[in-house]
Amino acid sequence: MTNDQKDPLFVLLKSLSKSEKRQFKVYVGRLGVNTDSKFLALFNHLDKHDTLDEDLIVSRGIVTKQQLSNLKAHLYKQILISLRLSPLHQNIRSQIREQFDFASILYHKGLYKQSLKILDKAKILAKENEEHNIAYEIVEFEKVIETQYITRSINSRADELTIEAKMLSMKNVLTSKLSNVSLQLYGLMLKSGYVRNDKEHHEVTTYFQSKLPKYEWSILGFREKLWLYKAHLWYGFIVQDFLSCYKYSKKWVDLFYEYPKMIIQNPVFFLRGNHYLLESLYLIKDKSQLKSTLLKFEKTIAEETFLKDDNIEVLSFQFIYNNKLNIHFLEGTFDEGEYLIEEIIRGISKYKNRLDDHHIMVFYYKIGCLHFGMANHRKCIEYLTKIINNKSLKMREDLMCFSRVLSLVAHYEAGVDYYLETQLKETYRFLIKMNDLHEVQKEMIKFLKNLGDIYPHQIKDEFRKLHKRLKQYENHPYEKRAFLYLDILSWLESNIEGRSVADIIKEKAKELTR
Repeated sequence: MTNDQKDPLFVLLKSLSKSEKRQFKVYVGRLGVNTDSKFLALFNHLDKHDTLDEDLIVSRGIVTKQQLSNLKAHLYKQILISLRLSPLHQNIRSQIREQFDFASILYHKGLYKQSLKILDKAKILAKENEEHNIAYEIVEFEKVIETQYITRSINSRADELTIEAKMLSMKNVLTSKLSNVSLQLYGLMLKSGYVRNDKEHHEVTTYFQSKLPKYEWSILGFREKLWLYKAHLWYGFIVQDFLSCYKYSKKWVDLFYEYPKMIIQNPVFFLRGNHYLLESLYLIKDKSQLKSTLLKFEKTIAEETFLKDDNIEVLSFQFIYNNKLNIHFLEGTFDEGEYLIEEIIRGISKYKNRLDDHHIMVFYYKIGCLHFGMANHRKCIEYLTKIINNKSLKMREDLMCFSRVLSLVAHYEAGVDYYLETQLKETYRFLIKMNDLHEVQKEMIKFLKNLGDIYPHQIKDEFRKLHKRLKQYENHPYEKRAFLYLDILSWLESNIEGRSVADIIKEKAKELTR
């Protein structure tokens, strides 16, 4: 028996649409000899079953145990070839590659003039779409052919190709350096979250400034600007400069509207840019712009011209529902957002093979927060437990930390406090291990730990004292992140005033719009 959810062939086959499966069978049947081939028999078997049972495949006589591994690899390759031939999976990049392959075939047949003609068209297309890597490959190939196809213009062509190669190489090096900085900052953000003190702020700033390459704005094209904005965006997130995040995510999205054909060419980057813009608006609490931007985003991806494929579908699901939840968090309309839970759980089930643990856990945390806002504390605990018990979650340590803190608060509110002392100790040890024990967390744990010694008539006074101690950290550069994950102050105010958390947040939301 194989773990079918991790078997590449099984996951790929189950991701195929009906039209893609039909096309595969047409592709295989183009030659009569393939109609009874073993790999087609394996395809038909896997298509009909919900699990990959290798013993069953062997017992059916499709293939022997010794041959199964090779047959699976062959079928995997044939499916990819079939998908590559599908118009649905054709894009500018694949069209340029195809022309490059045609030119290579002509070159090896000695048809140099025809090869150069195709390369020239492919190069123009590559430059128009800022595909500088393949444009550089084309120029290098042109140089090879020109040394064998002697013409009277060889001197001018040599100079022309040399200048082209130099310019494209410079652009590619700059793009590579910018993408390296962006990727490394993104990795740091996923691993450690926000900076925690002046030392870390200085280290990140020094690293960012030292790695950011020098450039002239006038030579930056679409791709160079895109990676530059990404790098600044991740730096802004890490140092908690959320206005800067808004600034550069807005530049990122506006860049696509400045180059509209790039939305079709790079739909994933367009989706991600919008997601970070929406997240930045949530972090700076601009509710009205968040709602209007999300509406525009949904309309754009629903348009007929917008690319539709499996990857786009999954990312659209993630980004739309994350930001729909954020709107309810800002407005305090937790009950109104309850309908989203069923839709999200259904989406997680539908895309389970293409959603990683990190994104699923983020959804669970937000669903937990939604339940907390509805005062459904036991359900909140249920979803937070899924995160706390996830031993494979290596990214976003800060998510793990705040899941534990919110779980403690939810246990208190639910009256499930018989294991509270044990949980407090475990949470304290976990936070120390993660090197993530902030003042806000210290105050929360100290408060919860002392609850057993507080008389009922003293509880509101203790809530007021804790509120006063935490209020000073609300805009602290390194402590404010605690309030991004859990609106602790609103929870305290709800206990002090005897009102729901939702009512407190709604009131604050109204004040923000005045």
